[in-house]
Amino acid sequence: MLYQTLNNGVEMPMLGYGVFQTPPDETERCVTQALEVGYRLIDTAQAYGNEEGVGAGVRASGLPREDVFITSKIWVASMSYERATASIDESLRKLGTDYIDLMLLHQAMGDYPGAYRAMEEAYRAGKLRAIGVSNFYPERLIDVALLAEVPPAVNQIETHPFRQQDAAHEVMAELGVVHEAWAPFAEGQNNIFANPVLTEIGEKYGKKPGQVILRALMQKGVVVIPKSVRRERMEENFDVFDFELSAQDLATFTALDDGSLPRIFDHYDPKTVMWLLRDYVKNAQLNGGTLY
Repeated sequence: MLYQTLNNGVEMPMLGYGVFQTPPDETERCVTQALEVGYRLIDTAQAYGNEEGVGAGVRASGLPREDVFITSKIWVASMSYERATASIDESLRKLGTDYIDLMLLHQAMGDYPGAYRAMEEAYRAGKLRAIGVSNFYPERLIDVALLAEVPPAVNQIETHPFRQQDAAHEVMAELGVVHEAWAPFAEGQNNIFANPVLTEIGEKYGKKPGQVILRALMQKGVVVIPKSVRRERMEENFDVFDFELSAQDLATFTALDDGSLPRIFDHYDPKTVMWLLRDYVKNAQLNGGTLY
């Protein structure tokens, strides 16, 4: 396994297993199998509705709790100090653990400064080993990193061959923030698993396009969390530690990002922002009508 050392000294595996859109009744099995395969980082979120399954899978694996790195994320509906504080305790309860290795703010929306303060407090209390953000574009990441008392350790953003986020990566590196990729396979867009460039690179190493993607991103210093509910794919995605792309092949991979593919999730789209914030506003109204 390869590791990234976070800005507080915590070691984070560079290859993890994601459970986005994994049905709650399938999550325990999937997590248990992923841990059997060798994964030691499991990525979930409050919005995924499967934290309980993640916790059950970790316990069923028989591994010591300290051997598994668990990430969760605070959803938009809980973006205030009070609601985030309560949601952290709820995530701990659902996961069945005394601490979470990494907690992220899921979106840069709502009262995220208040929610971040709640994470800082939980971090100091030992409930969280590290804190960070997700879907924060450079300008919002700088805002948090330079003003927070506990700077973010990780920023999890859309990253795949067609949107490698090199400019954002440079900002993260300058701030000491680890770059983590969601959707490293671009959710299958653009016929990615049959891409001729990835296929040609893979043939040199006896690897498939998906394995080339994961290895290339890790070589660029990016943490990856591929997702599959099938054990054979879990094993395939994990089989990326016995080769390394040459400088030329890595440059060829980097050239796949030509800026032509639309974002999977566009935070600059007003309709997307409105959809995300409706949940926040609804939850605020149910909790006394205070938005901030």
